[in-house]
Formats: sequence, structure tokens, C-alpha cells
Amino acid sequence: MPDLSRRVLCLALPVAALAALLLRLPIHSRILKPHAAMDPDSELEFEMPGVIRMYKSGRVERFDGTETVPPSPDGDPANGVASKDVVLDPVAGISARLYLPGGVEPGRRLPVVVFFHGGAFMVHTAASPLYHIYAASLAAAVPAVVVSVSYRLAPEHRLPAAYEDAFAALKAVVAACRGEGAEAEPEPWLAAHGDAARVVLAGDSAGANMAHNAAIRLRKEPIDGYGDTVSGVALLHPYFWGKEPLGAEPTDPGYRSIFDPTWEFICGGKFGLDHPYINPTAGPEEWRQLGSRRVLVTTAERCWFVERARAYAEGIKKCGWEGELEFYETKGEEHVYFLPKHGSDNAVKELAVVADFVRRC
Repeated sequence: MPDLSRRVLCLALPVAALAALLLRLPIHSRILKPHAAMDPDSELEFEMPGVIRMYKSGRVERFDGTETVPPSPDGDPANGVASKDVVLDPVAGISARLYLPGGVEPGRRLPVVVFFHGGAFMVHTAASPLYHIYAASLAAAVPAVVVSVSYRLAPEHRLPAAYEDAFAALKAVVAACRGEGAEAEPEPWLAAHGDAARVVLAGDSAGANMAHNAAIRLRKEPIDGYGDTVSGVALLHPYFWGKEPLGAEPTDPGYRSIFDPTWEFICGGKFGLDHPYINPTAGPEEWRQLGSRRVLVTTAERCWFVERARAYAEGIKKCGWEGELEFYETKGEEHVYFLPKHGSDNAVKELAVVADFVRRC
């Protein structure tokens, strides 16, 4: 193969793979039509092929993560889990999809999972089919009340907007479980069945990043009458990165040039590649203040961020954090495989690990 063709192929493969890496979805190749020179509504500022485009005019096109499914207020026939869409915080505009297992006795308190979906901070909502299935399955498996949060997305709302929404959602959930409500009556499912003493922050990929950062912020900004720790944090195939390669991560500049600009785009260049938001190992002093007594980290052998997950599991104790850590790695699978393969043996096993962790928190 001529050198030029080889270079083009080597660049094209990581670009296409990046969509799968962060979003778990099939890659759909798209060819841009020629556009008029210097037309800001045609000239690209950023593209993740088959997923999202942003033009220099500010116009955004999303190709994945736009499909939604309705909730099941009368219970899902597959697992009996009821779901509904609610506004958690009218002032902050935070909405979520709530999941309640079937057959819960009146007055019974359940652990609460505050879940943040993945999607590279740019696509998906709590109503996306993959996340609806996963959240309902988790609610049934624990059993627990699951609060799947929809948060503001980049690039219309660049980081730290998603982090602000995550922390606002946590505070609203805690208040509702305690029967409090500043603007209205507390959400009835949470008020009747949510146990404020057993709140777990969880998420996959970018959502796992958010769960980690919400727990960091909780230690800095304790919730009045609640404290500065949740009972658990579950990081599922977390999206972390950094300026320098870790472990067996590729060192090729062309490879890393696919990932590095994505983070810069998400945060609008506000936070570098070694900011603690994206690289916890770069801020051990902050990391040791993680506001949780227990942490679960899951990953997969072929996950693009597997080295970061391993480093998190190894480094959290070294940084001085005092708590219980559980690490789970699935062999032969890719980044958040458990979403598109939700009925597979490996996905069922990983769900059981997460459910057991929540029960013990």
C-alpha cells in the first residue's frame, strides 16, 4: 500500500472508532457535500462522524442519540418497573426519568440510584432506548428507585454545564427523599420510597465522569442537613483521559490527536487534558476527598479507556482516599458493550455486579 494511502487509512479508522468509543453506537459513514467557501453555515468546526457536527455558524446537527421512547407509567411488561418523566428542579430546569420496581409495599424505603447517561457529553437523553432499558433493568435487579437524569449537552452548553446539572440533580433527589420541596410538593415516588441514607451516584462513560465529579464536589459543598458523602459511586466504563499515555495506551500522536480535540471541544478549551475533571490522577489532593464510602469501577478488556479505569482503581487508594473499592473487568468486550448487548451473558453478569454493589451501599 502506498505511504499516502496508508496514512489516510490510519487516520480514518480512529476517527470512525471514536464514535463507537464514546457512544457505543454503530458507525454510519457520511460524506460531506462540497460547500461554498467562507460560508459559516457550511464550514465545519467539529465533527464526530455519524454522531454530531457543528458548523462555524454555531449550527449543530446530531445523527445519533436522538431517538426516544416513552415511559411506562403502568409498568413495563418485561420487568414490572414503572417509569415516568419528572422535573426535579424547576428553577434549574433539571428533568429526569424515574423508575420504580413493581410490587413495592407502601412505606418501604429503597436505595436510590442517581444515574447519568453517557454520550460524550454531546448526545442522548434519559429517554434514549438504550438508557431506558438499562435503567429499568437496574431498578428491577436491585431493587431500587432509579433517577436517570437528562442534563444540558455540549456544544450548546459546554462543560461545566453538565456538572452543574448533575450536582443540582443530586441535591433535588436528596431533598425529595427527605420530603422537602422548595418550589412544590416533593416528588411522590422519592418521598414515599427513596432512602436518603442510601444514595448511589452512577453513570456510564461520560456519565461516570459526572458521577465522580459530583462526589468530589459534594465534599467541597455539603448538602445542608445531609452531609458530604453519598453511600456509593458506581463508575461504569468511565470516560477519563490525560495528556500523557497511561499503561498500554497508544503513544502515536495521530491516535491521540483524535481524542484530545474532543475534550477541548466539549469544554470549549476551558479545562486542559490534565484538569481533574478529565484526569483524576492529576489531582490526588482533590481525589482523596471523594465524597463516598464505597466505589465500584467497571470496564472491559477492549474498552478504549480501560487503562484509565485500571489506573483509577489502583490510584484511588494511593491518593489517600479511605473507603472500599471494587473493580470489575469483562474480558473480550468493548466500551459499554452492556448497552447494545443488554441481554447477553456478559451484560447480565455486569448488571448483577452493579446491582449487588447498590444493595450493599
